Amino acid sequence: MANKFPPVSGKLPVMMHGADYNPDQWLHDPRVFEEDIRLMKLAGCNVMAVGIFSWAALEPSEGTFTFEWLDHVLDTFADNGIYAWLATPSGARPAWMSEKYTEVLRVEANRVRNLHGMRHNHCYTSPVYREKTAIMNGKLAERYGQHPAVIGWHISNEFGGDCHCDYCQEAFRQWLQAKYGSLEALNLAWWTSFWAHTYTDWEQVVSPAPHGENMVHGHNLDWRRFVSEQIANFCRHEIDAVRAANPDLPATTNMHMIDGLDYRVLAETIDVISWDAYPTWHEQKDDSQLASSFAFYHDLYRSLKQKPFLLMESTPSATNWQNVSKLKRPGMHRLSSLQAVAHGSDSVQYFQWRKSRGSSEKFHGAVVDHAGHENTRVFRDVADLGRTLADISEIVGTSTPSETAILFDWDNRWAVKDAAGPRNMGIHYEETVIAHHRAFWEQGVLTDIIGSSDDISSYKLIVAPMLYLCREETGRKLEAFVENGGVLVTTYWSGVVNESDLCHLGGFPGPLRKTLGLWAEEIEGLYDYDRNGISMAAGNPLGLAGTFEAHEICEIVHPEGAEVLGVYTDDFYAGRPALTLNRLGNGRAYHMATRLKGDFLGAFYRKVVDEAGIARVLNSDLPVGVTAQVRTDGDSDYVFLLNFGGEERSVALDNRSYSDLETGESASGEIVLPVNGVRILKRPAGI
Repeated sequence: MANKFPPVSGKLPVMMHGADYNPDQWLHDPRVFEEDIRLMKLAGCNVMAVGIFSWAALEPSEGTFTFEWLDHVLDTFADNGIYAWLATPSGARPAWMSEKYTEVLRVEANRVRNLHGMRHNHCYTSPVYREKTAIMNGKLAERYGQHPAVIGWHISNEFGGDCHCDYCQEAFRQWLQAKYGSLEALNLAWWTSFWAHTYTDWEQVVSPAPHGENMVHGHNLDWRRFVSEQIANFCRHEIDAVRAANPDLPATTNMHMIDGLDYRVLAETIDVISWDAYPTWHEQKDDSQLASSFAFYHDLYRSLKQKPFLLMESTPSATNWQNVSKLKRPGMHRLSSLQAVAHGSDSVQYFQWRKSRGSSEKFHGAVVDHAGHENTRVFRDVADLGRTLADISEIVGTSTPSETAILFDWDNRWAVKDAAGPRNMGIHYEETVIAHHRAFWEQGVLTDIIGSSDDISSYKLIVAPMLYLCREETGRKLEAFVENGGVLVTTYWSGVVNESDLCHLGGFPGPLRKTLGLWAEEIEGLYDYDRNGISMAAGNPLGLAGTFEAHEICEIVHPEGAEVLGVYTDDFYAGRPALTLNRLGNGRAYHMATRLKGDFLGAFYRKVVDEAGIARVLNSDLPVGVTAQVRTDGDSDYVFLLNFGGEERSVALDNRSYSDLETGESASGEIVLPVNGVRILKRPAGI
């Protein structure tokens, strides 16, 4: 893997720092724009995302285009050394379009067409909407594709949702016909003989509905796959409309969490990954659990293209839409922003630059408050971070050398949530994946988040929690990985169904049975108040001793060559295997038959990391709540020490040569991190 990638834009080969900017909201008062330029420079902001929801300002009536205000914005940016991610405005269309062309409005799963309003309220399949977006995008590209201030295209905004109109139904049927070829194949894959739901004509096949078909799991799964591909197709349609004017401009679209669509599919259409992160900081004194969960998401988005990504949106202070919108405590803005950089971001950008005066986000955090000046705590935090980002631009393009990966597939996630058993009150798939990731985060082990179709040859350790949907080819791939010397860790509820959500016959874990050396007979869901435990076998090869609490899920397994490392402590299956190890070829495969808590995961993965020969960022133990991350260009490592523990912490450096990246001063011995503290150190490469 390359140690350093080219910057996202050669025009701006430094850390990007900026925000979503909506000058069209202030066209009635030109003084606001003049003041914004002064404040942007004062805050050290060098890039703005412009025009995201500007369609009504750009085309106030059909065929009438008013680009003059945007000309002024971009020309002024260029004169002042500020750049723009120029957005296509398809996230929210103007009222005249909804009134004249009702087909552009989304139809919900209940088959009722929405009224005009909100955002993302459009049909991705509508010929009219595709025509109108192509016209708008083409005009933007023709006018600004070569503009000196424009560094790339921001395609729409937070794609998501689905439409169930007649156009989408027909597109879904065509997608299914291309996939299955015949109704017979579809009926078999979906197991429609259940409840006599066999299809005899393609016109009978429609999308899942709350008042119709929604219990055929293969049907639900294929609809979600179709929606992901249809959204990606629409994104590609938008990109095609802007690409011709300047093929060198990169295109991105800002992703948001993981609901609704498979971002690996969408990632194939864009040049750089960007995403929007909004943690609910300060729910507890110790922010480390929340920080570790967002570390997982940063790692996920970096891994989509295995290169640096962009933090496209974050809040510089509070949001206004979370259950409780707490202010960032002193130091948290810098800490949380540099957390993204530590995990691979080459930008820190915000929603929003200036607070809107009205509507639903008028109290959402912004760099410039309603007070309208720089004399605020938030503005000072942003300006201070701007100076830091300017000092660390040598990190831009550096890579993250992970030897560990966690397997996370969207269709597996959908299938797990749709499974109807064994614990419908919450099987906690994502929480489980994040808990395994946290065990690496706590010890400073770099981790990629990969899909089952990704190349796995560079990893020493792969963790696959709850790999419920496991294709035969995935099973063969993981088997070869272990035989060739890799270490695999799996859990309960793995190898249960195939890609059509049909149960593997012959015993679970299906395609993983040989690799894990066991078969699973039964799986039990526990109530929240139920507890079991795991007792470690004396002299087990991991050297773990004692008992650990188990909860929520217990799987009853039979070893078929696997060594038993730990057994259940309670219930009728007390003494049965709960943790196993199978040696296959040159590698090893561990299986956790029950859900275990952080104390076990931390102890277990510390042993496994040592056993697999995986490097940690620091050759020393990290205090509770502190993590260490590293980026490298092959010559120098850039080490981030981040304290989310809620109290002052001290970190012992190892004996390598360190200097502070911002000051250039040497660093050794103990590094004291205050509450919400972060240090960026530089050392010769080689973690």
